[in-house]
Amino acid sequence: MPSNHHSPHPLALALGLTCTAAAIGIPAHAQPATGAALPTVVVSDSVPIPNGVLDLDTPSDTGSRLGLTPRETPATVTVVDRATIDARGAQDTQEILRAIPGVTAHNAPGSIGVSYRGFNSGSIGQMFNGVNLQYSIAARPVDSWIYDRVEAIGGPSSFLFGSGAVGGSFNYITKLAVRRDISEAQLRLGSYGLKEASFGLNRRVAGDGSGAGDHYARIDLNHREAGGWTDGTRSRSTQLAASLLLDLGRGWTHTLAYEFQDEQVDRPYWGTPVLNPAVGRLRVDEGTRFKNYNSTDGVYAQRVQWLRSLTTWRASDALQFQNTFYAYDALRDYRNVETYRFNAANTAVIRSSALLQRHDQQLVGDRIDGTYKGRLAGLRSDWSFGLDVSVNRQTRFPNSLATTVSTVDPYRFGTERFFDIPGMSPGFRPDRDNRITTAALYLENRTALLPALNLVTAARHERIDLDLTNRREVTAAAPASFARGYAPTTGRIGLVWDVAPGASAYAQYATAADPPSGILSTASFADVRNNSALTTGRQAEVGTKLDFWQGKGTATLAVYDIVRKNVASQDPANSALTVLAGRQSSRGAELAVGVQPSRRWSVQANLAYVDAKYDSFRQGGLVLDGKTPVNTPRTVANLWTSYAFTPAWEATVGIRRVGQVYADAANTQYWPAYALLDLGLRYQVSRSVSLVGRLRNATDRVYAANVGTQAYLGAPRTADIALRVAF
Repeated sequence: MPSNHHSPHPLALALGLTCTAAAIGIPAHAQPATGAALPTVVVSDSVPIPNGVLDLDTPSDTGSRLGLTPRETPATVTVVDRATIDARGAQDTQEILRAIPGVTAHNAPGSIGVSYRGFNSGSIGQMFNGVNLQYSIAARPVDSWIYDRVEAIGGPSSFLFGSGAVGGSFNYITKLAVRRDISEAQLRLGSYGLKEASFGLNRRVAGDGSGAGDHYARIDLNHREAGGWTDGTRSRSTQLAASLLLDLGRGWTHTLAYEFQDEQVDRPYWGTPVLNPAVGRLRVDEGTRFKNYNSTDGVYAQRVQWLRSLTTWRASDALQFQNTFYAYDALRDYRNVETYRFNAANTAVIRSSALLQRHDQQLVGDRIDGTYKGRLAGLRSDWSFGLDVSVNRQTRFPNSLATTVSTVDPYRFGTERFFDIPGMSPGFRPDRDNRITTAALYLENRTALLPALNLVTAARHERIDLDLTNRREVTAAAPASFARGYAPTTGRIGLVWDVAPGASAYAQYATAADPPSGILSTASFADVRNNSALTTGRQAEVGTKLDFWQGKGTATLAVYDIVRKNVASQDPANSALTVLAGRQSSRGAELAVGVQPSRRWSVQANLAYVDAKYDSFRQGGLVLDGKTPVNTPRTVANLWTSYAFTPAWEATVGIRRVGQVYADAANTQYWPAYALLDLGLRYQVSRSVSLVGRLRNATDRVYAANVGTQAYLGAPRTADIALRVAF
């Protein structure tokens, strides 16, 4: 692989240097930083703090485009803000997701590893700043430093973000330039050679602070290097987010934003073989916990670039428009031996599944949004409407061998260089191009039927055209090209009733559409030819959101029922074909509570229960009716608490319990439930300087974050210390 393959793009450097230079040149009379200082242990009773009362009253764009708060939205909406990310020490986006009730997430190289409300993979929508990348692996873990917050909505949400969101949607929102000064930096050292440096700066670069004509620039930069806890694994990554906010006057503003992400993992860990007999409760040999059976020069690498142009026009107090142009470019490389299993006697490990792969993806699109606050038949009525068009192209370059590569001693072994494997040689040969052209119209409304009763509705119609182009030999199964069109219409109808001050109840019915095979950007000729329609999903949900204990506590409760129909299932008459005959469902409940018993003590917890199953499904000749999907725990529980012993010292405790999961579709193998303990201690050196030490997985629990033919183990006990400075 060329040494400059993942070097920063010139545009990244140019924009970053421009923002930095502008920031350094800030006028001497500028106001001191107002948002830079770290949170102190003394808090306002009216402002939600990390690990305390839930924030139900800050508008969220992920639950609605009407500017509704979670309390006003007829759905489960969770917001993990920047303060919470910092308080819990979430290192990347996957760790941020674990704050959402019922969500499990891991960072295995070949998948996004997310489960929500009984669904996973292509049935979970993953957006970046509201843009659907239409490819699940694109949501690989990214260091948390460049993100302002992560928002989630539970259940079908295609009416907001497009097809591919039956189980729920996550929206990763990047830091952007804001109208205040921010200066912050962090240095972190930890176990296994962790070294990390992060920097953030937001400054006014023009204007006098009066409003019109004020321009602000921001840059956030993070670099991390670490050895892995498995043999030979090393990683390094760099993230840059830069933006420029222009106040053009007369209600016009423009933000130009650029992001660059670069990650490389040398000899990535793909999992640990389970002991035979691999039935019932699965086990791993403690002696193989830290072993890595990948090739000595195995690699996972990705380079991602984003460019966004956001233009907003406030035509009046009632009417506003925003245009978002976006361009995304990503290149991902894999070069690994990925599968390991014990022989029958558990005396040797058989290594197989050599894969050389490249993903080349580009997405370009434009979205026009509008909001209008008015009246309908004398009732207060707010509207949101828009048009979204995009073209998503992906080319894959697979070269794989399913045969055995070698058989080694489980404890003392050496592995080959990847291209020494017979049949593997450098170079990439394209397989096919997948091109998805999407045009969508959407409309959303909230009407106050009564002063305390609001009707919230939404509808979205999409036209999706999928074109496949064969880049290899043309055969009957793989023609030169093939095309398929889809036209889903999805929506939501909900009622929100303010039953008392600080308490609301809601009910909703929502629908969604999913690709039958998971993801259109990787769909094969067989998928497209045999499956002529998208799957359909629907959800009924009721819930409540309330304040209690004189405002010291908040809680949300949701009960839901989701059904997904027309799932691609194996044809009983021909195992080589699939038919749209499958059905999957889940029923569950989610409870979240946050309390602030005193100014020093805060507690937040959530509990999720889901009964997920295949109602009708066939795979590999097996009838799976009534079986639970793999890696879907029935229960997930989280508890976080913080206590300030003095104004300078604060301790935090996090406990997470994940229920038993099945490793195979037939439910004959399972990994038991596990609990993890995280500890933290913060010392506020001064108003602008703090030290934070963390002990993760404090009990050194051996657990599988994901399980299949092998167990992808979670990290052992690790420690790190961070110096945080605001200046």
